[in-house]
Amino acid sequence: MSHVAIENVLGLDQQLAGLDLTSSAGDAQNAGGPSKGRYIPPHLRNREASKNVYNPLGANHSNFPMLRNCYGFDKDDGGWSNKDVRDPYSSFGSRDRGKSSLFSDRGRGRFDDRGRNNDSDQFGSRNDRGGFGRMERGGNSRWVEDKRDEDDWSKQQPANERTEQELFSACNTGINFEKYDDIPVEATGANSPCHIETFQEVNMGEIIMGNIELSRYDRPTPVQKHAIPIIISKRDLMACAQTGSGKTAAFLLPILSQIYAEGPGEALKSAKSQDSNRYGRRKQYPLALVLAPTRELAVQIYDESRKFAYRSRVRPCVVYGGADIGQQIRELERGCHLLVATPGRLVDMIERGKVGLDFCKYLVLDEADRMLDMGFEPQIRRIVEQDAMPPKGVRQTLMFSATFPKEIQILARDFLDEYIFLAVGRVGSTSENITQKVVWVEELDKRSFLLDLLNATGKDSLTLVFVETKKGADALEDFLYREGYACTSIHGDRSQRDREEALHHFRSGRCPILVATAVAARGLDISNVKHVINFDLPSDIEEYVHRIGRTGRVGNLGLATSFFNEKNSNITKDLLDLLVEAKQEVPSWLENLAYEHQHKGTGRGRSKSRFAGGFGAKDYRQTNNSFNARGNRNTGGTRGFGGGGYGNYYNADGYGGAYNSQVDWWGN
Repeated sequence: MSHVAIENVLGLDQQLAGLDLTSSAGDAQNAGGPSKGRYIPPHLRNREASKNVYNPLGANHSNFPMLRNCYGFDKDDGGWSNKDVRDPYSSFGSRDRGKSSLFSDRGRGRFDDRGRNNDSDQFGSRNDRGGFGRMERGGNSRWVEDKRDEDDWSKQQPANERTEQELFSACNTGINFEKYDDIPVEATGANSPCHIETFQEVNMGEIIMGNIELSRYDRPTPVQKHAIPIIISKRDLMACAQTGSGKTAAFLLPILSQIYAEGPGEALKSAKSQDSNRYGRRKQYPLALVLAPTRELAVQIYDESRKFAYRSRVRPCVVYGGADIGQQIRELERGCHLLVATPGRLVDMIERGKVGLDFCKYLVLDEADRMLDMGFEPQIRRIVEQDAMPPKGVRQTLMFSATFPKEIQILARDFLDEYIFLAVGRVGSTSENITQKVVWVEELDKRSFLLDLLNATGKDSLTLVFVETKKGADALEDFLYREGYACTSIHGDRSQRDREEALHHFRSGRCPILVATAVAARGLDISNVKHVINFDLPSDIEEYVHRIGRTGRVGNLGLATSFFNEKNSNITKDLLDLLVEAKQEVPSWLENLAYEHQHKGTGRGRSKSRFAGGFGAKDYRQTNNSFNARGNRNTGGTRGFGGGGYGNYYNADGYGGAYNSQVDWWGN
């Protein structure tokens, strides 16, 4: 240790006196002495710096390099600024403000990228070329992009191993497509594009093709083969396809590929040009909107969209009822380019000013028939027709479902423009991959019969049991639990957290038996369901199709068992026809019962059945002769749907002609 005395050491009072706390900058300069002796408190240093820098009429630019180096802004060593710092003004906020407060003015501040100049032709201030005004390097905002790449969203972003593992680790493999390729497909409508056989036949860009490979999609399913080229051709589409046939990817892949190719356009500029004087006021303008009838289906679509948006600039979001709206708003405020929503919650977000549909290019209605039939029609019309969404013909509208009854098709024409109708497989019936069994079981014997089925099925296979009521679901779950079966249930009265937990336990096999109501289970994508049991048969055959479609998904084999008794006589004829069409075994008692009902004194036969004629398997525009028999027979109208107009029968008001005056399908 050195003991050498230090010479010329000044006392603290002498050091403070040397700082000359009372002298001004002008005095120091007039005296010719250095200005470094003047003490500047920390909270005033930035203000003093900005006074020296900001001088629009005659700034002393020679002093700027020194200031820039002091704050770590040299263009060669990053800092907070952009690499090509060329303007001293941009480093301290907006040019047309007479101050440079970094924190107090939230609309212009260093850490807030939401409220730039309203008269700016870009997303920030007029001279927003670097410094505090831009935050790309920090990655705090998904809306603020590097100007050199903002017009090219087709470039892949850097890979993230953790995100990649999260998104793609659970992808299914080993799907049996050999049987699936034999399913017939019919496309009707003018100038329908040719289908594809491989994903490589269409140019969807490096982002989509990379994510397809990560998802282990070897080749497209039948609905994907036809829907992808139709959507890329900018045509509206109404697609009927078997549940579990890959409908979600069929619309997400082409929509996202077009967003990547075209970029954000005016939507991003509008989001950035808003005058936001306080945090969290910015409205989001999604480029694509996907509507789904249930929370679970919305979450599934959102999860799929995250896969195909991986390594891109597109940020998907999901909003649905039954969850914390505050958290969903915060997610929206981080940026939203593709929005998945249930109709009710979306209307709420629109009314709160959180979502604007002004620049929505793509509208998708998944499970469209059920959404319209569940009472969502007013909300959908509110979203599509009464807000700022571009009209049909400007936006692209796509509808997907397993069934499209005739009356739903007529309603859907209000949202579609010269659409193509795509029928994949025996739409309205079911896949032959599903073995359907119908057994006569009295109401009091259902529970004991169910136990026999579960014992025969085995504990390892997933079994989905459908009931009609929420109370019935709870009661049946309690019964099975008392009998020693690991089971869970979902229905509309359960909280979102409980429903998600129940689905997780079912998918993982922890609870291999799931009791569900039809509405709660609509659209659920649960792989490896071996057995679907209709403990209570639905009141219409369309719902039956959707229920049993939970098994036998994407080419795999499945079993569906239905308990039938006198309470289900209203669907006897339709159920018989469906079993015959799907080449299933038909019990003799069901044939006799159907014959009796057909020849009763009411005279009601198949011709008056709501779902007669293939349950939506055919494009109703191709059967206009039967329609015109009820209205004006003039088929030379001006409203064309790819196959010609429909005359006065389909007028521009309401649902058109005699059809609307005879039947009100929605109970209005």
